[in-house]
Amino acid sequence: MVNRIDLYIDGEWTAGAAGRTLPFWNPATREPIGEVAVAEVADLDRALDAAARAFRTWRKTSAFERYRILRKAAELLRARVEEVGLSLTREEGKTLAEAKGEVASAADLIDWFAEEGRRTYGRMIPSRQPGVQQYVVKEPVGVVAGFSPWNFPIAQAVRKVTAALAAGCPIILKGPEETPASCAALAQALHEAGVPPGALALVFGVPHEISEYLIPHPTIRKISFTGSTQVGKHLASLAGKHMKRTTMELGGHSATIVFDDADLDLCVERLSGFKFRNAGQVCASPTRLLVQEGIYDAFVERFAARAASLVVGDGLAPRTSMGPLANPRRIEAMQAFLDDATRRGAAVVTGGHRIGEKGNFFEPTVLTRVPREARIMNEEPFGPVVLVQSFHDLDEALAEANRLAYGLAAYAYTRSSRNAAAVAEGFESGMVSINHHGLALPEVPFGGVKDSGYGSEGGIEALEGYLVPKFVTHAT
Repeated sequence: MVNRIDLYIDGEWTAGAAGRTLPFWNPATREPIGEVAVAEVADLDRALDAAARAFRTWRKTSAFERYRILRKAAELLRARVEEVGLSLTREEGKTLAEAKGEVASAADLIDWFAEEGRRTYGRMIPSRQPGVQQYVVKEPVGVVAGFSPWNFPIAQAVRKVTAALAAGCPIILKGPEETPASCAALAQALHEAGVPPGALALVFGVPHEISEYLIPHPTIRKISFTGSTQVGKHLASLAGKHMKRTTMELGGHSATIVFDDADLDLCVERLSGFKFRNAGQVCASPTRLLVQEGIYDAFVERFAARAASLVVGDGLAPRTSMGPLANPRRIEAMQAFLDDATRRGAAVVTGGHRIGEKGNFFEPTVLTRVPREARIMNEEPFGPVVLVQSFHDLDEALAEANRLAYGLAAYAYTRSSRNAAAVAEGFESGMVSINHHGLALPEVPFGGVKDSGYGSEGGIEALEGYLVPKFVTHAT
């Protein structure tokens, strides 16, 4: 059991300059796990100075050598799936199977970015004049400031850290104070693999103090943030004032269109599994389910039965299929959403209550007849609550799916190729998945549009955010 998580600066684990710490807790028991060090301005300055020094050498380190180091880190992390998975479940709450899956997928992400770092190809451009060469090379943008959330403390951190490192950029990562141990395990694997001092820093502390110091700092040339739309807009505006590149992976309120020709059993099985993983604390979680009139009643009955059958408990218990919410704030948020919705006439088909007094447990919840003005119809719930509405035709469904300013992910279930093509074109979303939930693989783009952000944290598109194209023309 981890009792103290320090900062990682200039290749060393260290306490904060003032010795301050913050507690973090087990969400299943609300018992303290340990303490995490708080970074002061002096600590951030050390990290910035070390990163600036590291950039001069890391950018010139061959792509193959960076690849070799990152691949070693992936193997170290893969060998520690059991250990790190246990730590992740204790501090975040998700089931042990989900936690171990997250650690394993993080290792796969490291492998992907390590390989893609070897393929940052430029290009030759045919010249209009004899004796003139024209070409484009891609260079690392510079030192990166990354901000990673608590709901996927390894999977989100690794996308920022290894994309930056693979491209030749040092990175200072502000990790999640509520789930620091698993994030620290990632930093430790990279340290042991040979990432040089200064190329990676991991800091914790007061979020707004860290972001408002790092983002304007002249050493920082790129910002990557995953979190709420509200905070993301603030950080993007701060970065814009200083002409910093940004990748913003923000909130969602994903719609799913279920046509009456869908395979109902398959749809209920896959949607319920995807909706209630990590207790619904997933930015791309399907929350607004739009079901065509012909199968609406049957869908609600089956989906509610599946939700009610889930075993809610400690993520370490073998029978648990959904763990606790990560912190008491989420319990309060769920109750506030439900109170507002039911007061306006929504019907609770199943769930709707906190479970017990010990831990942050909440029932998987299905709502119907939710009026459009209810808060939960317009604000991301980020929890185990799903809203089921009926629709008559495609135009009506797409109008509701696209009504909100969010545009991260959207889903559909249908046997019709015509319907599939229509929603693929009609959804205003950065990602669309039809008849399954095929998002967040290392090799595919991950990002949204509208208020869900911009840029990508997956696929070849992710690496481009850390590279600057330089055009060179040379007359002989």
